[in-house]
Amino acid sequence: MKGTSRPMSVLIVDDEGSVRQFVDRALREAGYTTTVVSDGPEAIKVAATLDPLDILVTDLMMPEMTGDELARRLRQSRQDLKVLYLTGYSDRLFKEKTTLWADEAFLEKPCSVKGLRQAVSLLLFGKVDMSDPKA
Repeated sequence: MKGTSRPMSVLIVDDEGSVRQFVDRALREAGYTTTVVSDGPEAIKVAATLDPLDILVTDLMMPEMTGDELARRLRQSRQDLKVLYLTGYSDRLFKEKTTLWADEAFLEKPCSVKGLRQAVSLLLFGKVDMSDPKA
């Protein structure tokens, strides 16, 4: 993450504990500041306390609120929020959401640490961070 004046802030939202732990560890070890929650309603509450918030990494299909709904609600006050959808249901992603916007991407679960870091780097910086030897 060379070239940034501060660590980039990531909000991680997934209803599966093992996925939250995996994403949190992979991104913290790459130098990101992470906040981890288990569902959309909690994410909305926590996001209100985060400044800055650079990227939302969220599961697409969660019990109380989809990742797409969460992103739409957070973007009401943070129009420039970047979003990475993690999904084991990419076929459902495009039924639910017919278009990905410029600041959005999706990554199929399960994913590798390298794939996750590259996707986050591409969304945040427009390129893969080659300064990270693990990326």
